[in-house]
Amino acid sequence: MLPLHPTHLSGVACVAACLSAIVAAWGAFCVRGSTAVPAALWSAAACLALAAEMGARAAGGLGDPAAAAAARLAVVSLSLCPALSLLGAKRPQHGVWQLIVGTLAVVLAMPAASALLMRPGSLPTVHLLERCFMPLLVLVGWMNFAGTRRAAAVTAVAAAELLLMRGFLPGASLDGVATAASAATIDAAAAGLLLGGTLLAAVQALLNRPGRANGGDAANDPGVSVAAIIDPPFLALRETLGAAWTLRIAERFDTEAAAHGWPCRLRFGGLETVRDPLDPHSDPLWHRDALRAFRALMRRFVSDAWLARHGWPKAVVDGQHAEPQA
Repeated sequence: MLPLHPTHLSGVACVAACLSAIVAAWGAFCVRGSTAVPAALWSAAACLALAAEMGARAAGGLGDPAAAAAARLAVVSLSLCPALSLLGAKRPQHGVWQLIVGTLAVVLAMPAASALLMRPGSLPTVHLLERCFMPLLVLVGWMNFAGTRRAAAVTAVAAAELLLMRGFLPGASLDGVATAASAATIDAAAAGLLLGGTLLAAVQALLNRPGRANGGDAANDPGVSVAAIIDPPFLALRETLGAAWTLRIAERFDTEAAAHGWPCRLRFGGLETVRDPLDPHSDPLWHRDALRAFRALMRRFVSDAWLARHGWPKAVVDGQHAEPQA
């Protein structure tokens, strides 16, 4: 079987990137009501930028190595925006944070604009600090989800990003990336990994929907435990925003629990009881206070509608839920 022509491989990569953009846009709809929406939109924009670059390569429009390297740097700069967006995903500053994210993309792509406008025909000169910062941000994004159920999906996406930015890594050269025929094969592999990672995350989100629905039905039972109410939205937020903000919420909740003597602690995997809830010295109203504290923390990242979609009963939102059994 004859190997595919580089233009054909670029066409395949273009299609894969377009499909990834569609999945990312669908993901933005799925996480509506949360501060993860901007990150999903940044992902869709980055996938569209990659599709445009691959489409231009397939059409022969990026034959100039300097133009090809500049286009790639712009794509790589956009691809780093979702990870940075999640690092500032806390209300009320999450909206303004997107200006910082966009500014970062512009700064990272500045060498490409400088080469095109000031030194036409020359390759972008990327500083060593930028070459080190870009893979570091990819690593941070990967670590944020490495301990969640999205670990395989985020690993595929991170590998795709590193393949795409291979010419901008410390010690790497842009010449081979811009001109070698093997570059089309690597780019197609990167686009395939990107599509595989986004599709895997989408499938996992779909498979988790029945569990969310069951959690919501159970939570409407007045005798349900506090953990059965808290765990579904907490774990859903873990899969949406990653470990950084999830651990921060757990830390703040545990501080409140320790201060008020609640017999529970919020761990990475959900709520745990730390002593017998029937202890006569424990506060009998801790259930209601714990739920209120947890909801207050979650409201920094999600809306009440998001909470309701992920198992939080309306009675608790209205403050009318009976005291559950811990």
